[in-house]
Amino acid sequence: MPSLSLTAKAQNWPLAKPFRISRGVKTAADTVIAELSDGTHIGRGECTPYPRYGESVESVLEQLETVAKHPDSLADAGALQTALPPGAARNALDCAFHDFTAKQTGTPVADRISIALSPVETAFTLSLDTPDIMFEAARAASHRPVLKIKLGGDGDADRLEAVRRGSPDAKLIVDANEGWTSDQWDDHLTACINAKVGLIEQPLPAGDDDALLEIKSPIPLCADESIHTRQELAHVAARYDAVNVKLDKTGGLTEAIALCEEAREHGLIIMVGCMVASSLAMAPALMIAQGAEWVDLDGPLLLAEDCDHALTFDGSTIHPADRALWG
Repeated sequence: MPSLSLTAKAQNWPLAKPFRISRGVKTAADTVIAELSDGTHIGRGECTPYPRYGESVESVLEQLETVAKHPDSLADAGALQTALPPGAARNALDCAFHDFTAKQTGTPVADRISIALSPVETAFTLSLDTPDIMFEAARAASHRPVLKIKLGGDGDADRLEAVRRGSPDAKLIVDANEGWTSDQWDDHLTACINAKVGLIEQPLPAGDDDALLEIKSPIPLCADESIHTRQELAHVAARYDAVNVKLDKTGGLTEAIALCEEAREHGLIIMVGCMVASSLAMAPALMIAQGAEWVDLDGPLLLAEDCDHALTFDGSTIHPADRALWG
């Protein structure tokens, strides 16, 4: 492998409209793009620093700048895994390395990791809002087969009922983003059952997972904030039915592949998710979306404008990336 140079830059992607979850509202996605080059070939990866995990654009850029000063950290895929801890910075670097290797060797990433790429169907996310606004949003998205609903506490039963009226046929994922409490569980579960929800994502704060040992739910429960890498898998498997695998949490495609494999060995349902970012961040995630039971890679659909060579979305169907984009 030739000596590689690493550069990184911040990127701001304005959203098509404000996006609200239980923790707050955002009007733009702030990402970091890493580039690896040997002077001839360039590999790229994009990550979204997440304040919930103590990350910022500045902290991620600082991490990548530190790695750039130590070229031995870029020698091979194994070195990358130890150069940085799991998180957004390592994700951008790991995905850039996969892309660089594909461009340098002429062998697509999918071929190297023995994955057959096909189009996948993604959920489309509805922002947390009043029941009336969420009804209108659900009605406007009623042609989409899967909707992911952001909830967050008081009034969620009314929001769910409004969404189901607006989109009577869609499969529903509910994402509370740690916004519920265990003493509210019975009411929230009843609302989810009445709305025919198919998956409940991270209902309680990650630190309150033990409460799930006493909770019985006919609807599968999916860990998100509670799982990042294989290290948390045994803990999560005793409390959840599914895991949301995100490259920004695992620290890239390499660990994400391993997490999916071990999660299946534990009998867990696989959901592949994303932060809000451009198609450059979604393209690597499409690798692990193959065969996943739930896919939530709609980040580019929330942007006012996507990156060059963007993924093709046919409604809610995502087609594999053009190699000019990634991989």
